[in-house]
This record gives sequence, C-alpha cells and structure tokens, in this order.
Amino acid sequence: MKLGSLLSLATCVVASALVVSAQDKPATPAAAPAPAAAAPAAPKLDFGDHGSATITGKAWAAHAAKNVAEVKGYVAKVRELYEAEAIKQQASLTAPVPTDDKEKVFSYWALNDVGTSLFILGQTLEQSGDKPGALAAYKVLVDKLSFAQCWDAKGWFWRPSEAARARVKALEFDAAE
Repeated sequence: MKLGSLLSLATCVVASALVVSAQDKPATPAAAPAPAAAAPAAPKLDFGDHGSATITGKAWAAHAAKNVAEVKGYVAKVRELYEAEAIKQQASLTAPVPTDDKEKVFSYWALNDVGTSLFILGQTLEQSGDKPGALAAYKVLVDKLSFAQCWDAKGWFWRPSEAARARVKALEFDAAE
C-alpha cells in the first residue's frame, strides 16, 4: 500500500470516529454573537508534511476541539493544494470506485481528502451556527466531489457527499420556513 493511501486511510479512520461521536451528541443551539470587536488574528497552523491526509487529519482534530478558525485554515490549505487534483480525479470517474477494491479507492487520495475536508468544514460551520457557510461547503462537495469516500474505523467506506446531501436538504428546508 502506498504512503498516500495509508495516510488517507488513517485520516478517514480518525474522521469516522469523530463523526460517530459527533452524531451521538444532541445539537446545541448557536450562541449569540459576541459584540463587534477587532477580528482575532488568524491562527498559526502547523501543516505538518503538507500532505492532504495530514492536513485533513488536523482539520478533524480542530473540528473535535470546536476550533472554527483552525478548521477553516486547514480546509483552505487542503483545497489550495489539492482541489484541482481532486476535481481531475472526480472527472476521471463515472461512478464511485467499488469499495471492495480498497487499494483503488485509496488511489483517489486527493478526491477523498478534499471531499472529506469539505464535509468537516460543513459540519463545523453548521455546529457554530453559520448555516449559509455550511450549506456552501456541502454544496461544493455534492456538486464537484460526490465520489469522495472515507474509511470508517468500523470497517467500511462512507461517502461524505451522501451525508452532505442530507444536510443540504435539511438546511434548505430550514431556510424556507
């Protein structure tokens, strides 16, 4: 197995554990916005080896820590470095890679990591009360990177775009009320 594939697997395993634990907790209402003040300084982020899996793993950790600024920074970096490749990988497919071929799924590392990062961003923004921002992130995932897959620690792949599609419907329904 190639290093990129292993790192992508590790990222998805961490991600899956965080998604499962986040789904077990009840939603909390968004806090009232703080009074207008000077914008906080952008966080200094450690991108590690600048690999897509590394940065995506850091985005998951920031999501778990409820650090919106860090999530935004990590997702922006993974998109800056790898979104063009992810879009190429998506364009080369006509359907998701069959999940019985793990090696082949992992060979679409950019697609998987950028797609997962967009899901992380959507989740983070939604949980912080930024529903329009979450909707935008989910829509990019659904519209441009729908074949991204992520390995769950329980032993299967899941598609972030399927979860995002459900969130788009829910957010659009809420906005229509």
